[in-house]
Amino acid sequence: MTDLTRCTDLKRCGWCGDDPLYQQYHDKEWGVPCRDDKKLFEFVLLEGAQAGLSWITILRKREAYRSAFADFDVHKVAAFTQQDIERLINDAGIVRNRLKITSAISNARLFIDIQKEFGSFSDYFWGYVDNQPIVNRWASLREIPATTELSDLIAKDMKKRGFKFFGSTICYAHMQAMGLVNDHTTDCFRYQEC
Repeated sequence: MTDLTRCTDLKRCGWCGDDPLYQQYHDKEWGVPCRDDKKLFEFVLLEGAQAGLSWITILRKREAYRSAFADFDVHKVAAFTQQDIERLINDAGIVRNRLKITSAISNARLFIDIQKEFGSFSDYFWGYVDNQPIVNRWASLREIPATTELSDLIAKDMKKRGFKFFGSTICYAHMQAMGLVNDHTTDCFRYQEC
């Protein structure tokens, strides 16, 4: 497989710019339909940490998060204790915000509750789009919304279930990242692929 980040003639969504890490994320992950609960949990956790920050900041800390949060094992994170919280507060590799750290742990417990109720988090989340990605036709980044009625609906339900740091904007970012919506611009080489 060719290293796509070295291909300068590829037309990409403008948000990933020239940063190789951003381009790799764009080219290989963003918008690819994902039904894997482990990865869905990883992104619930990472996007909660991202609130108020740039996504590239979190991407650069992703491996530190992987190490700090038990390789994104939802059951291990759900079992974190006060001692783990203090360990995480002192971990310079992640965003050391107590509210975000404690919400990641409580969100893990709620994630497991959804798995028990629906069979998987994937079944719950993808059920909102009848298990088919929504394919948008945006010509430019300016057209892409930060939220939609659907992200409002999902975020409202998750808030009712007790999730923190998962408002409508984060929910829509999660939908984009996990491929529930294809928001690659129509001139991006990944548009047709996703």
